[in-house]
Amino acid sequence: MQAFFAVVDGLCEEEEKCSEKISNEMGIIIIKILFVTLLVVLLYSSSGVNSDQLQVGFYGDSCHCAESVVKDEVTKAFMNSRGVAAGLIRMHFHDCFVRGCDGSILVDSATSNTAEKDSSANNPSLQGFEVIDNAKARLESECRGVVSCADILAFAARDSVEISGGLGYDVPGGRRDGRVSIASETLTELPAPTLNVNQLTQLFATKGLTQEEMVTLSGAHTIEQSHCSSFRDRLYNFNGSMSRDPSLNDRYAAKLRQQCPQENTNSANYDLVVPMNPAGPADTMDVSYYVGLLRNRGLFTSDQTLMTNPDTANEVYRYATYQDPLLWKHKFAGAMVKMGQIGVLTGYAGEIRANCRVINQY
Repeated sequence: MQAFFAVVDGLCEEEEKCSEKISNEMGIIIIKILFVTLLVVLLYSSSGVNSDQLQVGFYGDSCHCAESVVKDEVTKAFMNSRGVAAGLIRMHFHDCFVRGCDGSILVDSATSNTAEKDSSANNPSLQGFEVIDNAKARLESECRGVVSCADILAFAARDSVEISGGLGYDVPGGRRDGRVSIASETLTELPAPTLNVNQLTQLFATKGLTQEEMVTLSGAHTIEQSHCSSFRDRLYNFNGSMSRDPSLNDRYAAKLRQQCPQENTNSANYDLVVPMNPAGPADTMDVSYYVGLLRNRGLFTSDQTLMTNPDTANEVYRYATYQDPLLWKHKFAGAMVKMGQIGVLTGYAGEIRANCRVINQY
């Protein structure tokens, strides 16, 4: 920066007009500030990664039916299988945490590359890809090459929240699709079910999300499900001791053992799917997830660990007991909007995929 200012000083010394206009040191300081401000603005605007370029109603002129088409596809899928709402919310979360909200979770693996969707963190647990495919196909017929897959997924997640009893919210559009999807990146970028509260807080902080927002977004587990393999160690081999996690509610642990047999069994029930929130309706977003945590019924270590920290435990208690049932829903909607702006590609960065499963070939 000192070298930059030196250049500005040199220019002023060489130009007689400059010396005539700048009669005191204050004038020189003002010009330096203007130069630096202009430089910063130019560098920032050319980066192509700027969430400020997202806009509510982004497709109002270019493809006015974009959000209504997505909502229609989500509604039809939900009527056929209510679990798809949780799948789409989780898909958006997993998309945003790996390379930002760029639709990279939607890309299919190729002979030379295993994509994000086929990592152990996403396969076979993620569902709802066909909803995105159907919406994209309709939008390509209406507005070819306009609506990004990343935006379709963000809209679909919002619609899934609303159709499940959460609050609707405005989703700024304008994301563009990424051209890279690597399965191995999910291992470090997505929160594992074994993380403790400090590890979770640090991971969310790297995405620009606060600890409170981490607790708030965890509430999506109220309508989600999990394969037994994601938490079986809490039932039979906790910390290598061949016993269960003592933080699990006794009756809840016994029920889970019935649903999820030990690993060495040949039972067809070995890797069943169980609800992450046994206390509440499987398709309704409410605060019963937090009520369950107060009763030591968090399915993952990363769920129950929220009760081991005074600050996060206070947030759990506030959501579980607050008299206004809309408190968590309002907070959740806000956190989803913020999460949806992580590392977005805008402007001329990335691309608009013709097929959400395949990176465009040029």
